[in-house]
Amino acid sequence: MTRTRPAAGSAPHPAATTAPPPASGPMPALVPGARAPGPGAVLAAGTGWAEAHAPFADPFGTPFGLAWRRFRRDRTAMASLAALALIVAFALMAPLWASWTGHPYDATFPETGLDASGQPVGPGAEFWLGADRLGRDVLVRAAYGGRVSLLVGVCSAALATVAGVAAGMLAGFAGGTLDALLARLMDLMLALPYVLVAITLATTFPTTSATAGVAMTVAVIAFFSVGGLARVIRGQVLSLKEKGFVEAARALGASNARIMFADVLPNLTGQITVLGSLLIPASIVFEATLSFLGVGVRAPAPSWGAMLGEGGEAFQTAWWLLAVPGALLLLTTLSFNLLGDAIRDALGPGGARPARARRGR
Repeated sequence: MTRTRPAAGSAPHPAATTAPPPASGPMPALVPGARAPGPGAVLAAGTGWAEAHAPFADPFGTPFGLAWRRFRRDRTAMASLAALALIVAFALMAPLWASWTGHPYDATFPETGLDASGQPVGPGAEFWLGADRLGRDVLVRAAYGGRVSLLVGVCSAALATVAGVAAGMLAGFAGGTLDALLARLMDLMLALPYVLVAITLATTFPTTSATAGVAMTVAVIAFFSVGGLARVIRGQVLSLKEKGFVEAARALGASNARIMFADVLPNLTGQITVLGSLLIPASIVFEATLSFLGVGVRAPAPSWGAMLGEGGEAFQTAWWLLAVPGALLLLTTLSFNLLGDAIRDALGPGGARPARARRGR
């Protein structure tokens, strides 16, 4: 069909001049160079052109969403996470291991766990990972020891993180005499020989129960872990409090407490997450060292460090007494360290590049 142009001066067709009904809300002014919206877009949601053309929400658009996406692409991180999941599951299943084998962790079985010469038997059908010098099941004790070691590591790391963040933020934000006093206290805590102090505390305040021994170990590890973390947080706070957003908050009349918790603390979340994740394996090794020396978790509660100390004398004839707790301790600390490195790379501004570099090796 041939369309004819209307004659000059004639009125336009009514359909060409009929405007779409207005939406609920004023039509936004067009930016120069922008394309005018069509009637269908205006009427799509009934709330205005801007809301009708709002972009689809990206679930990975937040900083932590991007960090999670980087973390998932890191094969080393996922392997470490899987290894830690298996270790935690092994420790949580300790009562099941004891039920399946019929060997409680503190029960001795000299008739079946020791041979005719009094030496512990090796891995077999009765004792899946062998027996120790008292005829106790190494598998069951390793599972219960994992619960103790993981509990001590996580609790002491969490306690040290909370105390270190509080001390570091207070020292860095307050400044002056309080900053100098807390800084010298941190240096003193880092200078103390923790093993000698732990031995002194263990001999001065002996514990009579396994629970009290675990609590004492957690307190000692947390105390000696606060100083290093507090110094890092203090340095970050000294840098952040000179930023423009802090000055703007002060200009608006915000109190120091509000600035610390609403402006400074959210900017420390990444550093706190990384430091806390790296503090867990250090605390586990700390506990193993104290238990190996006999001043950590007390008998009859097992831990990997205590098992290493008990099996050291019989290593030449019973290799599994050191191999089992040593392998579990090595795998746990290595997985936590690799996981902490992956979290640091994911939260950093160039987190995607280190992940690809590790995958390419």
